[in-house]
Amino acid sequence: MTEYQSMPTRDSQRTLQLADEIRRVATRCWNIMEICGGQTHAIMQYGLDQLLPPEINLIHGPGCPVCVTSLEAIETALQIAQQPGVIFTSFGDMLRVPGTSQDLFGARASGADVRVVYSPFEAVKIAQSNPDKQVVFFAIGFETTVPSIAASLIHAQRNQIQNFSILPANVLVPPAIRAILSSPNNQVNAFLAAGHVCAVMGYTEYEPLAEEFSCPIVVTGFKPDELLTGILMTIHQLETGTARVENAYGRVVTKGGNLTAQTMIRTVFKPVDRQWRGIGTIPLSGLGLRSAFSAFDAVRRFQVDASPVAESSVCIAGQVLTGVAKPPDCPAFGKACTPTSPLGAPMVSSEGACAAYYRYQKAN
Repeated sequence: MTEYQSMPTRDSQRTLQLADEIRRVATRCWNIMEICGGQTHAIMQYGLDQLLPPEINLIHGPGCPVCVTSLEAIETALQIAQQPGVIFTSFGDMLRVPGTSQDLFGARASGADVRVVYSPFEAVKIAQSNPDKQVVFFAIGFETTVPSIAASLIHAQRNQIQNFSILPANVLVPPAIRAILSSPNNQVNAFLAAGHVCAVMGYTEYEPLAEEFSCPIVVTGFKPDELLTGILMTIHQLETGTARVENAYGRVVTKGGNLTAQTMIRTVFKPVDRQWRGIGTIPLSGLGLRSAFSAFDAVRRFQVDASPVAESSVCIAGQVLTGVAKPPDCPAFGKACTPTSPLGAPMVSSEGACAAYYRYQKAN
């Protein structure tokens, strides 16, 4: 018995009906990539991949910001966290992401003041309560986390909180889609766009991508029936030879997105090139601070060694994150690499593809 059957009867029936419709409509093999790691976990948790016909192959994309935060950023975070007088704050998942020799939990065990926070405003409050310390927030995440980070910096600037800074590491979804579609190894025929990202940014940025690469993109939610609705809509487009952006998450997402949030983002940040772990540099795929907020850049504030660092020779996280391989293809999966001893970030994060496969395939 798959786990989706434990849902309310109405939801289960709708899910099964959508799966039947997908089987009826699909006449060819199609590769569909879901961008969000939360969607990957829902697919694995509820056995949605098992409901689909063999013609439909779900590819798990780089939709986990913890997973794609570069090794260089992790090493920079470790260097800053271990400096005297620093309180280093971060979302919890980041503390277990391995660097070259240790993670932030290891740094804390060695005496660094590393704290888990649930929002950047918590870090600002810590700075206000510890005026003799430098408080740094590890600014990771896709567009969903950026408005609160921008708001915290605007607040810190207005209130002259000078002992607060961020380590900028935010990444953007549309440039990642472009990089995947431009790759000579690309296998993706269509994308499921992350509903929570589009709730902030809308989906106009995806329209040029759909047109240029003849690739359907459907904004999709996170419940089983929402995911299968998005998959069905992409298959309808693929089977009819059309390629446009559609919104299957209309109860949350509008075309223009949250204009107030976008204004805050533009006020504080500007697009910059960003290194993605296991993938490489993607042009204009990150957010750096504008000159008016450059005083809050922790990289400027602290002395750090920005030398390139090498990834694990065993971990194939980059191939997993770009859809070229799936977690079980990795020779270390479930052996040398497990959630308690991860080699790569996709096994660490609560939204990582490797962690999802390990958890739910073991359960099944």
